[in-house]
Amino acid sequence: MNTDWIKVFIAAFFEVFWVVGLKHASDFWTWTGTVISISISFYLMIMAGRKLPVGTVYAVFVGMGTAGTVISEILLFGESIKVSKIILILLLLAGVVGLKLVTNDRVQEGDEL
Repeated sequence: MNTDWIKVFIAAFFEVFWVVGLKHASDFWTWTGTVISISISFYLMIMAGRKLPVGTVYAVFVGMGTAGTVISEILLFGESIKVSKIILILLLLAGVVGLKLVTNDRVQEGDEL
């Protein structure tokens, strides 16, 4: 796995923080953390999109962020656990992994920055 895919995974990690922050932020510090998470998340996604296929980057970013957000809501905020929800998250993650596996992530000549 190259560093651009690692950027996408880290961006998705920070996406979970800002999405949860949008719902639960209530004071200056929590809103500041939310804004910082948004900035880091989108910066890393944009940097990865410069060398990787943008559609795949965005799909992986959103898929992982969605799964992470649902899981964090269940673990941290008492969201109900339903078997159907877990099955659909696993299906989403399987699609994200499948996209990553079939994507040619070799840097093309002239793409180096």
